[in-house]
Amino acid sequence: MKFLRLGAPGAEQPAVLAESPDGTERAYSLHPLTADIDGAFLAHDGAARVRAALAAGELPAIETAGVRVGMPVARPRAVIGIGLNYADHAAEAGAALPEAPVVFLKPTSTLAGPFDPAPIPAGSAEYDWEAELAIVIGRDAHQLASPPEAEACIAGFTVANDLSERTWQMGGGAGQWTKGKSSPGSTPLGPWLVPARDLDPGALRVRSWVNGEPRQDGRTSDLIFTPAQIVQHVSRFMLLEAGDVIITGTPAGVGMSGRFPFLAEGDTVEVEVEGLGRQRHVLTGGSVSPAR
Repeated sequence: MKFLRLGAPGAEQPAVLAESPDGTERAYSLHPLTADIDGAFLAHDGAARVRAALAAGELPAIETAGVRVGMPVARPRAVIGIGLNYADHAAEAGAALPEAPVVFLKPTSTLAGPFDPAPIPAGSAEYDWEAELAIVIGRDAHQLASPPEAEACIAGFTVANDLSERTWQMGGGAGQWTKGKSSPGSTPLGPWLVPARDLDPGALRVRSWVNGEPRQDGRTSDLIFTPAQIVQHVSRFMLLEAGDVIITGTPAGVGMSGRFPFLAEGDTVEVEVEGLGRQRHVLTGGSVSPAR
């Protein structure tokens, strides 16, 4: 079962991809159950209600051909990033392995759909890609006591690309992670949200390509901090609300490594997490309309 949102920015409709009676995968509208795939839907047993409605044949089939795919969860209240969470990426960045998760925040204006154009920010010199597993929170969580308790707060998983301007992030005395990771459209999500019950995040392949050439190729089994450990840790310092997104870090193979050129206008970037689908963005100049 895969949740997705279809339609123009600000007018997406909630849907689910599931097996049809003839054994093929079809898209079904979730409008009989919810106005959107948001925190309230996730927190009130949304996945269980969808399973029941599918089994009862209560959801109408819809066509998806030619329809834009939006990010799979309506704009969350928070987007939280985890840095240096793969040993190989920490090594290529010249950084020591973290003793605790490195946490930063991203504005919700960075969110975009999985196939939307990706604008390069004005003045950018070192725009970079980062394929990541993303966590979607399914219930409010604060000061969780253990990883198992944290695991119960995860609604599901999706794909993210944490596009980053490295000069702003790392350069000179004014370099800051927030500056380098806050450009509009720099956190594409999707295409799907897969419920946690349907996916084991422990050993998923995480890959990226630029203009068809392989870049990253890692596995979530190499994460320094697991999704449950991340959620527990972050909950110590802030209230996580249903629908919030946490991106979990990226494996080696980014432009910052020095092995590849940074992104330029006209480049095509693809990022994929096993079982969660593949994004594809064309890098453009100019601005982007905020996702909803």
